[in-house]
Amino acid sequence: MRYVTFGDEPPISPDDFFMAEAIKEAKLALAEDEIPIGAIVVCKGRIIGRGHNLTERLNDVSAHAEMQALTAAANFMGGKYLPECTLYVTLEPCVMCAGASYWFQVSRIVFGAYDVKMGFGRINQKITHPKTIISGGIQENECAELVRNFFKSKRK
Repeated sequence: MRYVTFGDEPPISPDDFFMAEAIKEAKLALAEDEIPIGAIVVCKGRIIGRGHNLTERLNDVSAHAEMQALTAAANFMGGKYLPECTLYVTLEPCVMCAGASYWFQVSRIVFGAYDVKMGFGRINQKITHPKTIISGGIQENECAELVRNFFKSKRK
């Protein structure tokens, strides 16, 4: 795995670097009073799609961060498949978004926090593409804290 360095800063892994970009998207959602989930799509080290939750603004239950980022990436690539791409998302994708990643044929899904209530891992069925590599828990604490604090502020 290659590591990225910035001046005197210690090197960070590409997964940590790109998850930090997804977290920036989650913070944009938070600023819009949306559930703070962010996603990016990376192809050959380049961000080609970004998205954050827009379900409230668009009044659309399917306007998840992953759907926004995957659609933007497909538009950038000029095609409907993303076989050499990685989806980074701050929260484990739901069944809908994992299913969409199947149809987009993404090579990898990297997520931050696990979602025991709505994440696709809670079902005992393979719904991602058979060749998709899945990694979870990248910057898990920061990703989980964003969502936890959002809902805590709503209960006051």
